[in-house]
Amino acid sequence: MTTSTAASPSPAREWLALLPFAAAVAVVAVLGGLAASSSGETYRSLDLPVFAPPAWVFGPVWTVLYVLIAVAGWLAWRAGAGALGVGAWVVQLLLNLAWTPLFFAADRYGWALVDIVALLAAIVVVIVLFARVARAAAWLLAPYLLWVGFATALNAGILALN
Repeated sequence: MTTSTAASPSPAREWLALLPFAAAVAVVAVLGGLAASSSGETYRSLDLPVFAPPAWVFGPVWTVLYVLIAVAGWLAWRAGAGALGVGAWVVQLLLNLAWTPLFFAADRYGWALVDIVALLAAIVVVIVLFARVARAAAWLLAPYLLWVGFATALNAGILALN
């Protein structure tokens, strides 16, 4: 009687699987950065709500959040999130990508608000799906959810004031 066991992937292969997640997030970050090339100037020219942070805050915050988003996607994929979990992760990433050109390049604050509300809902869905297979992945997205919630209020405030 012969038993076969599936060979588990080597640690090096598991770490290499992080690359597509990091690359997808990097593409979103770079494209967002290109779409927001004049964002500092635009942001300073807007009437801002009293709770608006200074423009310099956004870069460091998004850098950390993008790392968390990539690692969360990878952890959930490793844990078996499947097509539904990874697909939802991709959808939230695309909604994230759409916001910057809508807000900064097109000055469409209302459409940007619609997009960010959809993004907020998509993040909640991803967290729920990830929590089923990898609680750490879900928790890594908590700061992202909080920041996007804050950004939604900021977007709404800017829309009301401008």
